[in-house]
Amino acid sequence: MPNERGVRMTDGRTTGSARAFELLEPLVQAATVRVHAPPGGYDNPRSHRTGPTWGSGFFIAPGWVLTCAHVVGEGGAAVRLTGREVGITFSAGSITGTVTGRVECVLPERLEERRPGRHALWDLPDLALIRVLAPVSHACVWLTDRSRPRFDEVAYFGCTEDLGTPEITGRTTRLRGTAGNGAAIRLGDDDEIEAGMSGGPVVDLVRGEVVGVLKARRQAGGGGLAVSVVQLRTLPMAARGQVGLYRRIMQAHDLHHYDQHLSDLDNRRTWTDVHGELPPEEGDPYAGRGRLTPGERTTLFGLLAELPPPASSEFVRALVEEARGEEPDPLPPAPLSWRDGLGLLHDPPGGTAEAAAMLRYATDVSVAEYREPVTPGADEELWDWVRATAERLWRPLRRELGERHERGLAERERRRRASAGRAVHGPARRSGGLPPGASVLLEVWAHGWEDLYDWRVSVLAGPAHAGRVTPVDSGVRATLAGLPEALRAPLAEGFRRCDTHEAAALLEVAVAPALFGLAVDEWVVVGGVPLGVQRPVVLRHPAGANPAVANPGGAREHPADREGTDASARWARVQAGPLQDERADCIRGRPRSPATEWLTGLPDNTVPVHCRAADQEPTLGSLHAVRDAGYGVVVTRRPPPDPGASCAPFHRGLREELADAGRAEVLPVRLQNLRGRAYGADPDAYWAAGTGLVWEDPARPLPEEEPLQGDL
Repeated sequence: MPNERGVRMTDGRTTGSARAFELLEPLVQAATVRVHAPPGGYDNPRSHRTGPTWGSGFFIAPGWVLTCAHVVGEGGAAVRLTGREVGITFSAGSITGTVTGRVECVLPERLEERRPGRHALWDLPDLALIRVLAPVSHACVWLTDRSRPRFDEVAYFGCTEDLGTPEITGRTTRLRGTAGNGAAIRLGDDDEIEAGMSGGPVVDLVRGEVVGVLKARRQAGGGGLAVSVVQLRTLPMAARGQVGLYRRIMQAHDLHHYDQHLSDLDNRRTWTDVHGELPPEEGDPYAGRGRLTPGERTTLFGLLAELPPPASSEFVRALVEEARGEEPDPLPPAPLSWRDGLGLLHDPPGGTAEAAAMLRYATDVSVAEYREPVTPGADEELWDWVRATAERLWRPLRRELGERHERGLAERERRRRASAGRAVHGPARRSGGLPPGASVLLEVWAHGWEDLYDWRVSVLAGPAHAGRVTPVDSGVRATLAGLPEALRAPLAEGFRRCDTHEAAALLEVAVAPALFGLAVDEWVVVGGVPLGVQRPVVLRHPAGANPAVANPGGAREHPADREGTDASARWARVQAGPLQDERADCIRGRPRSPATEWLTGLPDNTVPVHCRAADQEPTLGSLHAVRDAGYGVVVTRRPPPDPGASCAPFHRGLREELADAGRAEVLPVRLQNLRGRAYGADPDAYWAAGTGLVWEDPARPLPEEEPLQGDL
């Protein structure tokens, strides 16, 4: 039955959740909006009528509305979603206003190209961001910082017409599980989800934070799906040197609530106020001094938002591991902002107080190297807050944080001096080479004897932690034609973890030589641009490719580690240059198989070149032979569609490129630039189509663990 407030009460609601609903309802309703056609509509622009409701949405930051992609696609199956104008009706106190908004992006991006039929579910995450086109005053919700939801009682809000006019109403249920690898949340059937509520917020009643976006109800009635708001982290990444949309919006979100918390201009309850009034969680082991107070948490988020964003996701994870005492949850999506790192510090292991872990993290952030100049005094203000907050906690913690801060300052100063020294005496790594950080590893291997393939995507930590690998995702029984679509989301997640402000991370493709012709560099993952244009892409021989020389001690043996070869000298010599190319599988266009004695007798700065199909002889045998001879840098090519086309332009262009490069260490990035020129229709780069680079860097060893073989 409805209560006196007109909100349907469910039998299963506890006293605590009923009180939480009562406290949170005004805040959520004030930030929830009705989405419809632009004011006046498309047929009559001068009219002020808004037309029927398409769905709901909610303000997540000043000027930004989050909703579902299928909501902004309502009534316009043939129109492009990004850039489409929509109407937004919202309440500001006792006043209702309508403004125009523009769709800035949708997730996933492929919805612009392929959409489901009418009444069919849209692909996850099915999200859209709308930018309001006028400066208006409005409320914003509080978004969760946790990577995954807790299965507690929740409230969901959206636009309904129970009494004949559109209004924002709320109902309650419980979270029942996840779907879509955590991208979606299952809602219980405690109450009805109406069609106009799509795109509305789902609020955790225990913690007072928005965890999801209503997506769909079950056809038979009862229950439905919501999209986790954490999927906002999958927004397209920014170009180098720019702050991405996700980081910009979350920074605005945190500063909005920080400003509201500090303001004394009105006496309306803020989200921080309500967080302090919510009923305590039963059996909370971190209650009291173990957790930050709501005011402290809001202040910490605001102070972190005042700083430049982190250089990379892996840097955030490293700080979290230091503060938490164990490696954080490796499941996607990756943490992209300082606040995301805080979300990985809830409920730390071993009885460690959550507040202590967050203060350690904040201390490390205050002495970090930032990707751009910091606002004067912002890092010092963060440290001053940490020191003051620790006063109410434990004396040993205050001493520990002080020592941690001093060590961090000294290390930062040491790095800055070293960087200044390199600027004077020359960089430690000459310009044009690969980024030294983490890389994305893609492994593909045959599923038994079938024409199917299993795959795995991981993050390699880089030379600083050689051999350390973090799994991202894996799959089985994919066709070669189906690999690009199967790997789209896992690869995007890997890139989010590894890309930095300075450079796009390296993609390492570890496959058997017969698959060296796999056109990974032409796949499109994000942004509509081929991978090989966006980032360096290199080929690797897979783990266990040569069982007779396997290394039982750890990472898979590199050719440079074997006795009886000159691989170590070859690698060092070819990196320094100058480079000498040598055709390995052809002589003036005719196929040939290189002799072992000939290969081993070539100069150390030689780059063997292959111009024929990698899965056919003599090229397949040659690829194995040059690896056994200790060559860590090898060039391959996917032959052009015309079998009668001469390979002479390829060899001529490559020879000029190697001579101009001078040394091998710049080849992965130069090949990326060549692909970009060809993609931009530069005829002088067309010869490079299909070129691949085998890159067996001893500083980037592959992990010892081999992929499991498929079921036979």
